[in-house]
Amino acid sequence: MKTVLTIDINCDLGEGSTLADGDKDALLMPYISSCNIACGGHAGNLQTIEVAIKNALQHQLKIGAHPGYPDQGNFGRNSMTLSAKEIVESVRQQLELFLAVVNKNNARLNHIKLHGALYNDVEHDHELADNIADYFSTDFPDIHIYGLAQGHFQNVCIEKNLNFTPEGFMDRRYQPDGKLTPRIQPHAVIVQNEHCIRQAIALAKKQAIETSNGEFISISVDTICLHGDNENALTIACHLQQELAAHGILVQ
Repeated sequence: MKTVLTIDINCDLGEGSTLADGDKDALLMPYISSCNIACGGHAGNLQTIEVAIKNALQHQLKIGAHPGYPDQGNFGRNSMTLSAKEIVESVRQQLELFLAVVNKNNARLNHIKLHGALYNDVEHDHELADNIADYFSTDFPDIHIYGLAQGHFQNVCIEKNLNFTPEGFMDRRYQPDGKLTPRIQPHAVIVQNEHCIRQAIALAKKQAIETSNGEFISISVDTICLHGDNENALTIACHLQQELAAHGILVQ
């Protein structure tokens, strides 16, 4: 009997500001298994959170919170000169807002995934990583934490007995050290359908992927992200499930 692999495909959603943005996000939902919904920090508002949660429930997706730096002008992609405690307080406020909408809709929070610069900063700012992980271990001890596979934050979360889910990216290029290539560098974001799917298949099979300088690295992941704001996200998503299935991989 042929062995079937399974992989979680997650997508960052709820990052618009209108109902029309929510309708656009919903087009991606049949092709993924979990979603990370912006909590009003880097993007989103009460309306977009509620629409995203309702659509996620309809499509039976695992629902995640996606807090980031409170900087909608820069989409949370720039580090902010805040103390670790101030950042934790902002994340707390975003998650309280998000949970209020989750509870209102009788939904369940499955995971938390940091966004953008904050996602990257916990990989090199040890004080920030410790403070955020401490907060999660106190207030969300049973919730999955999605984060960069084989990075510093993964080690911190595991040390604090958090349910860490190592994440890979189908539409981002990696550096040889396993970190993501900064978006300011050319070709850091992969928009070609074939390239994204090829990288997703390799990650799901725990095979080596090519880095930005042509080297190959292996990364062990349990979830793979497709960015909802990728210009070709819907085209990629439409072909992804079929291609994964052809390789014996079930989105789940």
